[in-house]
Amino acid sequence: MIAIFLATVLGMEAFAWAMHRWVMHGPLWRWHKSHHEPRDGLLEKNDLFALVFALPAIVLIAIGLHAWIWALPVGLGVTAYGMIYFFFHDGLVHRRFPTVVSGKSGFWKRRIQAHRLHHAVHTKEGCVSFGFLWVRSARALKAELAQKRMSSSSGA
Repeated sequence: MIAIFLATVLGMEAFAWAMHRWVMHGPLWRWHKSHHEPRDGLLEKNDLFALVFALPAIVLIAIGLHAWIWALPVGLGVTAYGMIYFFFHDGLVHRRFPTVVSGKSGFWKRRIQAHRLHHAVHTKEGCVSFGFLWVRSARALKAELAQKRMSSSSGA
């Protein structure tokens, strides 16, 4: 059960990367766009994704408690990833609320820098770094961003 929970938390990073890259920067850009613009008020349209992603976790936990026990660690793993994402992405990276983590460790500095490089682009296309826990070095991301900008300016 613990292994299923941990595998789910780690697997959620791959799922979140794919959703961010292909759905949020794809057909549901109209929601996610608000996250790439200055926020006016407490909430942004992008926050609707938290509700959408919470529903399967709630269903899996309910199924795990009442019908199929193996669904419980999956639902809890999805929930744990969502909590990690919320506290560190919204709190630590975007400073939407105070956190107890300073963000000064090398681990968090790398993630904050990668996310800021993601936000260097305000459009649907051309972004880098769609993950959150697993990120490439700032050097690699800057090089990719420069290459994408050169490609788009040359009409390629």
